[in-house]
Amino acid sequence: MQQATLVFLVKRNEEGKIAKILLAMKKRGFGAGRWNGVGGKPQNNETVLSCAGREAQEEIGVKVGKLNKIGMIRFRFKFKKEFNQNVYFYICERWQDKPTESEEMKPRWFKIDKIPYTKMWPDDKFWMPIALRNKKFSGSILFGKNDEILDNTLAEIL
Repeated sequence: MQQATLVFLVKRNEEGKIAKILLAMKKRGFGAGRWNGVGGKPQNNETVLSCAGREAQEEIGVKVGKLNKIGMIRFRFKFKKEFNQNVYFYICERWQDKPTESEEMKPRWFKIDKIPYTKMWPDDKFWMPIALRNKKFSGSILFGKNDEILDNTLAEIL
């Protein structure tokens, strides 16, 4: 099973709640035309955590600080099994350099109440609200044709 990462830069308000999240428009490849975090698949003997940092640097030009693992989802694609992957999700609150556009991603900050769920993967509306409440999650999602969710066993980890 392929492993992959997604990293989300966040800014908190005075109360410590996440107020803004950085999403990036995928310009090419798997997920093109959708807002998402930055990330990808480990290369050679690279760890998932190292991959997350490398991908953030390559895709939006930032050097991440501490990455906080917030979840893992086993994605399955009924009709495209080559897309099956375990994705590890990370939140980052500290980084160096300003997020900038690359050939692959165009980053943009969103207020939490303005997240463009209709222009994202359909599963994001299930796990992202959990993450934005500073909770962790785990589960499995099965996609059918046209990105229809056939099964969703996503749950908050208490």
